[in-house]
Amino acid sequence: MGLSLAAAERWVERWELQQQRYAVDREERFTVIADVVEHATAGCATAPLVVDLGCGPGSLAARLIRRLPDAEIVAVDRDPLLLELGRTHHPDAARYVDAEIGAPGWTWALDLDRPLDAAVSTTALHYLDRDTLLATYRQLAVLLRPGGVLVNGDHLPQGVTGPAGIAAHVGRCRAERQRVFAHEDWDSWWAAAGDDPELTDLLAERRRRAAPDTGRPAELPLPAHLELLRQAGFDKAGPVWQYGDSCVVVAVR
Repeated sequence: MGLSLAAAERWVERWELQQQRYAVDREERFTVIADVVEHATAGCATAPLVVDLGCGPGSLAARLIRRLPDAEIVAVDRDPLLLELGRTHHPDAARYVDAEIGAPGWTWALDLDRPLDAAVSTTALHYLDRDTLLATYRQLAVLLRPGGVLVNGDHLPQGVTGPAGIAAHVGRCRAERQRVFAHEDWDSWWAAAGDDPELTDLLAERRRRAAPDTGRPAELPLPAHLELLRQAGFDKAGPVWQYGDSCVVVAVR
C-alpha cells in the first residue's frame, strides 16, 4: 500500500482545503492548541512527549512540530488511508500508530516509555459516546504526568443554560464566510479519492475496517465534557478559546 510523495502532497493539500468548511477559524484553533502545549511544556527537562488523538493525515502534528521541534509526537488514528498520507507527507512530524481510540488495549499500542506531557485532538473525540469518552478521559489522565494537559479542539455545543442557538448561528455565519475558499467538501473529497489508482488498496482496507452503522452518537455539549473530565480525575477543565460551537478545551491533570 505504498504511496508516492507527489500523491500524498496532492491529497493532503486537498484535505486541508476541504477541512476549512467544517472548522471555524481552523488555523487559529491549531495555533491556540500549540500555544497551550508550548506553555504546559515550558521548562521540561526532557523533550515534550505529546499524543495526537485522531491525527488524520498529520495536520495538527505537523504544526506542533514546527512550534516545538524537539517534541516527540505520537499520532494515532484508525483510518489507514489518512495515516498513510501523514506518514508520507509529514514523515518527520510524528510516530504514527494505527489504533482506534477507546477500543480495548488502544493505549498499549502507543508504546509509551514515560508519562505524557500533553494529549491533543481536533474534531475526533466528539464522535465517542458518553461511556467510551469517560473511559478515554480516564485513560488519558493516567497517561499524563501531574500538570500535563489534554487540549481538545472540537465542535462542542453549549448546554441548556447557554445561548446554544445563537452560538450555533454565529458559528454557521463564520463558516459560510470562510466557505468561499473551500471548493470541496467531505463527500466529494472521498469520492475523488476513490478515482485515484494509488489509493485503491488503502481505500479497500478502509472499507474492510468500517464498523457497522449503528447511528451516530449524540454529540455531548461542552458542560458534559467538562463534567466527564472532572470525573476522570482532571484537576481543572474549561474552554480557553471559542467561536460559536468551535472550542479549545484544556484539562489539567
